[in-house]
Amino acid sequence: MVYLVRHCQATGQQPEAKLTQEGEKQAQGLADFFEGKGVIHIVSSPYARALQSIAPAAERLGLPVKTDARLVERILSTENLPDWMEHLERSFSNSDKKLPGGESGREAAERGLEVLREVPAQSVLVTHGNLMALLLTHFEPDFGFEGWKTLANPDIFEVRWTESEGTIKRAMG
Repeated sequence: MVYLVRHCQATGQQPEAKLTQEGEKQAQGLADFFEGKGVIHIVSSPYARALQSIAPAAERLGLPVKTDARLVERILSTENLPDWMEHLERSFSNSDKKLPGGESGREAAERGLEVLREVPAQSVLVTHGNLMALLLTHFEPDFGFEGWKTLANPDIFEVRWTESEGTIKRAMG
């Protein structure tokens, strides 16, 4: 089993966006949550908000945080999309849909799945909402866009899988 974590509340979407004051409190809550869970490994997106979200837990558990660029947020497009939400919704029903400068849902999910396959059980992976939803949809196809809309900051899912199937369970959110 691996814990998949969406970062805490942040000041923005840029890679350098930091946690808000509320996000800092939420990060302490993540530390409380993971205490006693037997976590042995932590991997995070290199974005500031992801690293700051897991830092208190890592310190409390005495574990280093490894960064992996494959856990960064999906780039839907590099162009300004006033109707980005419609494009995002369509991208969940067509995982090969790719907008200018962006990556398809399939491409983003594959890079995240590579990390999931590489880490040992009892790992924590810290990522972002869109990528998290794509990974959860891989294991439970009904999660999709509607599931993405329910994600909180922070959010935690337990992911269990074998070669042929997987299950997800919300642990906190």
